[in-house]
Amino acid sequence: MKAHLSVFALSAILVVSIGMAPAFGQVQNSIVVTTDKASYSEGETIIVTGEVRDLYSGTPVSVIVQAPNDNRVSIAQVTIGADKRFSTEIAAGGALMKASGTYTITVQYGTENRSATTSFEFGGSTATSTLSDTTVVIEGSNDLIGYEITGGKLLSIMPDVDANSLIISIDATSDGSLTLTIPRSVADALFENGDDDEFFVLVDGEEVDFDETKTSTDRTLTISFPEGAEEIEVIGTWVVPEFGTIAAMILAVAIISIIAVSAKSKLSIIPRY
Repeated sequence: MKAHLSVFALSAILVVSIGMAPAFGQVQNSIVVTTDKASYSEGETIIVTGEVRDLYSGTPVSVIVQAPNDNRVSIAQVTIGADKRFSTEIAAGGALMKASGTYTITVQYGTENRSATTSFEFGGSTATSTLSDTTVVIEGSNDLIGYEITGGKLLSIMPDVDANSLIISIDATSDGSLTLTIPRSVADALFENGDDDEFFVLVDGEEVDFDETKTSTDRTLTISFPEGAEEIEVIGTWVVPEFGTIAAMILAVAIISIIAVSAKSKLSIIPRY
């Protein structure tokens, strides 16, 4: 009889424990993410919310949206609240989110091991864009890159700090050309003495020739591409840093300051014998 009562009591405890678990995603993984709806139409607002299991002070989450063809259409750094939750809004549609289909949202918190994904359906964009005076926002900069394209569509432009380059994703429906007006504050190619060097341009990994005009504030490149081309890479000697690079620079400055203060106060980090 006592054995039956013990089993019953244990079962009751398990049921109550499960009922008391947090309702918001029950954060068993390091991070969870969701959207407020499963599908969106052009002009609607996509509300992305999530929660992390462990809170790392000063570390934001990266929210990356990818199109059905895996091209990035949006990236943002979002602050996490004291309650370990985060939220951001994304406009459905626009210059980069045009194709209909399934879009994937990847949320990364510090390292690739702390990440989660969700998805939503987008019905597609019916808006037509004018090629002249079209601009693209570059993550990490307040300046815009102007572009004009024939023979296809520009999907995204992302900085690659490690390669000192801009990665341009395109959908080339025929032979065409892409003209980019790149502010020098976004990317540049310079010799050590400060004189202009030449950019290095690849179309789907193959080096190509291009035309260029320069001013004191920007450089304009006209690049031809064949039908079916998917990626153009413009390589220079400098590109606007992303958040991770900025954080590394701040850390380096902090370390140098600590060393300087220690030396001035005659403190020694390494024990003397």
